Amino acid sequence: QVQLVESGGGSVQAGGSLRLSCAASGTIFSINYMGWYRQAPGKQRELVATITSGGSTNYADSVKGRFTISRDTAKKTVYLQMNSLKPEDTSVYYCNADLLVRVGVRGYWGQGTQVTVSS
Repeated sequence: QVQLVESGGGSVQAGGSLRLSCAASGTIFSINYMGWYRQAPGKQRELVATITSGGSTNYADSVKGRFTISRDTAKKTVYLQMNSLKPEDTSVYYCNADLLVRVGVRGYWGQGTQVTVSS
């Protein structure tokens, strides 16, 4: 069974750093893209950053210059290095991936990991 497993969330003071990881497991033939989204209480889920199979990256304006997305293709893992964290970064962060699996191309979500930034 294909799944995405996130890790690395936690609590940090403003100005601090955290690194999130998301590992894809199961029978996966290729990865079209992987990315991170976040959702704060009472708000819609929003894009944070994505990285394509070719290595192209895309960031939300609110995190540009502070967050960096990267990947380890062999490990089927995507990372989100978050620096200079602000209280407004507090959210549940979700991994998202577009994967070629046995039945075709499918989108998957992780279970989410909480990031809390205190002022």
